[in-house]
Amino acid sequence: MKTARRGPGHCLVVIVIVAAVGLTPPLLWGQQVSLPPVDLGATSFMDGVGGPGVFLQEILGPYHASKFTGAAGQTLPGSNTLTAMGTITELAYTSSKFRLLGGYYCTELLIPLAHVDVRTDLGIRGSDGGLGDIIYAPLMVQWPEHKIFGKTIFQRFDADLIFPTGEYSHNRPVNLGNNLFSFNPNYSITLFLMPKLETTWRLHYLWNSRNSDPSPVYNAGSIQPGQATHFNASVSYLLRPKLRLGVAGYYLKEVTDPKIGRVSTINQRELIGAIGPGLWVAAKPLEIYAHAFIEMGAENRPQGVRFMVRLVKVFPKKQQSRK
Repeated sequence: MKTARRGPGHCLVVIVIVAAVGLTPPLLWGQQVSLPPVDLGATSFMDGVGGPGVFLQEILGPYHASKFTGAAGQTLPGSNTLTAMGTITELAYTSSKFRLLGGYYCTELLIPLAHVDVRTDLGIRGSDGGLGDIIYAPLMVQWPEHKIFGKTIFQRFDADLIFPTGEYSHNRPVNLGNNLFSFNPNYSITLFLMPKLETTWRLHYLWNSRNSDPSPVYNAGSIQPGQATHFNASVSYLLRPKLRLGVAGYYLKEVTDPKIGRVSTINQRELIGAIGPGLWVAAKPLEIYAHAFIEMGAENRPQGVRFMVRLVKVFPKKQQSRK
């Protein structure tokens, strides 16, 4: 079965952001501890497809929100806006020699940069730009093509570690870093329903450590965001050899209560969903992915419109010539 692949060097596409930004939510929603940024919509069509080689990607993620929501999804009063531009440079490598659990061993590094501007009637007014929290995956496994019930599938597991490298100060209303460590493992699968029709899912789990230097407004020695599940999902159809159109979306739900000190807070869990159109174009030497997402159903976080543009270059491993 012939499939429209991005190329054998693809091993990973990962996290992009509202921006690589940590807002200081106590000024937004009372004493709220918000989740750090995660991959919402950054991965889409044929994400699970991959093989040996080097993968280089640049992700651009403009975001604008003018609605801030509370625990019941109600719009908070006032004139509130959040505008952000996040970029991530990603370098991933998939080995052809080292195998693990029947798949290829992979590793990757992601370096985020961001600029954010916040203007609210609820307490935050400020902007900042620079380096965000770096993501490194020491362990990834990319499985080759398999068949299930006659359908072609590709799969990948990824153990992402997010390090507190971004600028942070407990006195700033806007921070590019979150001052905590996160573990964000994920599993990607691409299933070809028909030769030109595929669906892709990436399922994540997010665990966060404590921030031991929180804003004084918390009146506590530490804060800790809750744990969360989130996923990206997409369906696309190959209209032409170099053009694929489809629909993509994402969903995030915080599943445990955040903590201020050792005390769990109630009615502060975050929730958001989004859906929108997307396309893939193969324009040598790059592959281009473009998406627009309209967010909905937000609770305890901003709700707005997100755009994603991904520029991808794959350097597949050369096959050795036979003697």
